[in-house]
Amino acid sequence: MIVAVASGKGGTGKTSVAVNMALSVGNDQLLDCDVEEPNAHLLLNPKMHSTEQVYVLVPHINEELCSHCGECAKFCQYNALFVSPDKNLFFPELCHSCGGCTLACPRQAITEEKRRIGALKFGTVGDLKLVYGELDVGEIMSVPLIRAVKNQIQDNTNVIIDAPVGTSCPVIETVRQSDFCLLVTEPTPFGLHDLKITVEVLRKMSIPFGVVVNRAGIGDDKVYQYCKEEKIPILMEIPYQRRIAELYSKGIPFSLEMPEWKEKFQALYSEIKRLVEE
Repeated sequence: MIVAVASGKGGTGKTSVAVNMALSVGNDQLLDCDVEEPNAHLLLNPKMHSTEQVYVLVPHINEELCSHCGECAKFCQYNALFVSPDKNLFFPELCHSCGGCTLACPRQAITEEKRRIGALKFGTVGDLKLVYGELDVGEIMSVPLIRAVKNQIQDNTNVIIDAPVGTSCPVIETVRQSDFCLLVTEPTPFGLHDLKITVEVLRKMSIPFGVVVNRAGIGDDKVYQYCKEEKIPILMEIPYQRRIAELYSKGIPFSLEMPEWKEKFQALYSEIKRLVEE
């Protein structure tokens, strides 16, 4: 079973929920797909084993063969190529690595070469396997690296995925093909606003989901009203509690120091499994 943990709003405790659940249920894999700012490893302190470079294919133009006809630039919908009568310009940050320009070139002047965008890092915490991506500074497209992280999913394993924040392309790619998505929110107007957007996205993707309310006790009850009206199950509440905050500030998953929460996360995972099976 693949469970994605997502949040429309930053700072709701998404990573904390993903890490505590993974540690509590003894899952086989935890994937951190928040590749622009991965932080699951900061809470887990894993034993790191290896690093793998990640590349994408980008065009390389042979100027001796190029006639500057501009067919490649006409084909590129992302304006990654510009062709003038005497010069070609390539903007690698805009390239989506579709390979179409190589097919469009009538003189076969374009080949593909590898360009590094980031790295995969592998570690373990006991029986839990951690994989996370780290996007290189200056890179603007994280989706190819997210795909590389998800390609590490092993067959017949239980997987928890820590998704990026928001509802843009990186989140779509992360939650795609998940069996369930756990939405972490907070009972505030901002939390409700972004929760509504994320719910709309998941419904269009036909991915079953439920909600965890973090920092329960602050704000108002409008998140609860919304979930009731929309028949969205609230699967867990985590109170606004000083002890939990103190542990988080020290980089310690609170389920390790508060055994009752380990049982609650185990119950949460069992409920998710029941909902998926239904």
